[in-house]
Amino acid sequence: MSLPPEKASELKQLIHQQLSKMDVHGRIREILAETIREELAPDQQHLSTEDLIKALRRRGIIDDVMKELNFVTDSVEQELPSSPKQPICFDRQSTLKKTNIDPTRRYLYLQVLGGKAFLEHLQEPEPLPGQVCSTFTLCLHYRNQRFRSKPVPCACEPDFHDGFLLEVHRESLGTESKVSVGILNIKLEMYPPLNQTLSQEVVNTQLALERQKTAEKERLFLVYAKQWWREYLQIRPSHNSRLVKIFAQDENGINRPVCSYVKPLRAGRLLDTPRQAARFVNVLGYERAPVIGGGGKQEQWCTLLAFLCRNKGDCEDHANLLCSLLLGYGLEAFVCVGTKAKGVPHAWVMTCGTDGTITFWESLTGHRYIHKPASPDEPPVAEQPKPLYPYRTIGCVFNHQMFLGNCQPSDAVETCVFDLNDESKWKPMSEEAIKSVCAPGATTSLPPFPPLCASTIDASVTSNEIEMQLRLLVSEHRKDLGLTTVWEDQLSYLLSPALASYEFERTTSISAGNEEFQDAIRRAVPDGHTFKGFPIHFVYRNARRAFATCLRSPFCEEIICCRGDQVRLAVRVRVFTYPESACAVWIMFACKYRSVL
Repeated sequence: MSLPPEKASELKQLIHQQLSKMDVHGRIREILAETIREELAPDQQHLSTEDLIKALRRRGIIDDVMKELNFVTDSVEQELPSSPKQPICFDRQSTLKKTNIDPTRRYLYLQVLGGKAFLEHLQEPEPLPGQVCSTFTLCLHYRNQRFRSKPVPCACEPDFHDGFLLEVHRESLGTESKVSVGILNIKLEMYPPLNQTLSQEVVNTQLALERQKTAEKERLFLVYAKQWWREYLQIRPSHNSRLVKIFAQDENGINRPVCSYVKPLRAGRLLDTPRQAARFVNVLGYERAPVIGGGGKQEQWCTLLAFLCRNKGDCEDHANLLCSLLLGYGLEAFVCVGTKAKGVPHAWVMTCGTDGTITFWESLTGHRYIHKPASPDEPPVAEQPKPLYPYRTIGCVFNHQMFLGNCQPSDAVETCVFDLNDESKWKPMSEEAIKSVCAPGATTSLPPFPPLCASTIDASVTSNEIEMQLRLLVSEHRKDLGLTTVWEDQLSYLLSPALASYEFERTTSISAGNEEFQDAIRRAVPDGHTFKGFPIHFVYRNARRAFATCLRSPFCEEIICCRGDQVRLAVRVRVFTYPESACAVWIMFACKYRSVL
């Protein structure tokens, strides 16, 4: 069976127009149907997808089109398998730039052509030209690839117009799996491969069976968790007041075992050390989700993809991510659930060293604390180590394989012994029960963990932009006070080493020393002059917001509004980038002057 040359030529043109014409799929089917029916028996009117695929492949149309398709992509070198592949993303208005599409690979092309029924934005006013408005951004995760749409203004029917080219990994679908683009269906094959292609009905049946198995596993785990909780309370009834968290609700309203929120996560070459990973988690935004209509803290944990896409989350989200990264570095890490001062619920991370050292990691600040338990049996006059950490009580610890409830007489952190193998102090859940619902591939309801993405921020350009904006804001502020402003570029440049040392100390917990910086400042400030400097740190890049915050500090305001003879001002900005476009922004304002008093 073959297509006439004129039909084949028209079919190729239609496939090339699939980025811009919405009825191309229907027209392709019409052309194929018209040609194929001429060779079918008169009583055979049904055309299967298999017939269409055979016709296209026999003519070589699919291979020819895949070789010639043009997509927008950046030129990237071949990456290691552990790194997420560079996604190919474009929209219908893009100027297409040629890139090589490997015809031996299989792709899925996904177009997003608008949104409907975003009712919370039903009364959203039309944005005025140049006005800053709220936007929607669509984030996608497919296997080891992540995509992000262009921001569009918030509306009841947002105007999404983006396309994403998703690569399907053949090795994970069987040796003879075939995936086509556009109208062609995915053909699945069992692994190990079978000799026949599964029909759509069989696939649907298998999916239904998988959902039933998932539901049964989750039901059995819930029954086990209830039994575990009853046994836990029997050890000591007062345990009912302890903060023991077995399930948590995600952003979709689904209750999941807390162990499913943690998984060993490798950062590839984006992060080099566990402490750098802690710094990365620390610079992600912190936000407590309020209950609708106001009120207290909402009990909601975000899946990792939701947390990374929002670039902010609650303490549990930070702790889960940090624990996953530390597990990826080969450490024995756990998320701890307990309270801080005044009984405020909190989550942090704990690592257990091979020498028995217990280290607490505060995911919101990046600080580390060595735990030295105080002995409750010591006489009151005995000197006890004073804890430096802010934690008061601990109810349970967990990771992707273990869940343990604290069953010691006191849940005070300072007196707790973290010998997790001692079941008289820590009651464990069955690892097999946890594995049945939390192991990769155990259930279809578990969201996959996405890879981390490299920063898209140019640190040098962004630092310069923020610095120029701050200079303008300072000059305008001083002008309103009737003061002139003279900037000294050399003094601004001399502030750079100090900012670098501050970030180095935050990342490594090691003091870098500022002897060279101090010596340079002494040389730059003449005799009889005074130097003042004010460093401050932010995790956002809004210059006006940062300037308003700086003015609330009396010491910084004194520098910005400095009066005297031969006043020279300086400001230096240094942006340090991290994965997911997170950043640490260091700003230092400084002045030197000769006092008129």
